[in-house]
Amino acid sequence: MQLIPRQGRHLEARSSDGHTVAALRGELDLVLVRRLRPELDALARESDALTLDIRGLTFCDATGLGLLVRCAERTRERGARWRLLCDQPRILRLIRLTALGDLLRPEAALVEAASGASAARTHRPE
Repeated sequence: MQLIPRQGRHLEARSSDGHTVAALRGELDLVLVRRLRPELDALARESDALTLDIRGLTFCDATGLGLLVRCAERTRERGARWRLLCDQPRILRLIRLTALGDLLRPEAALVEAASGASAARTHRPE
């Protein structure tokens, strides 16, 4: 199944060969979580491998952290691969303090195949 790529102010997702990379930007708080939850649920449900790139976040509160946990759990429940890209010291500290490191497994960098990156398409939802 080929996912429809999503692009917006706070979420950009692209998919190629069953691998989806979704990048989040802005402040992941209660307001944004409510807006993004349906989109991220769909990505977690439909992707064979989901990489959530949160390096563009400037803030993450407890509801944002809850959304990350929800994504990781739903992705893994289906047997799909999960990756979380994060290089934000404050968010990494929050993950560590809440003892969610083993579940979320944050990494600092993304290694993409050049063919996968060039084959990705984008679409702006309304």
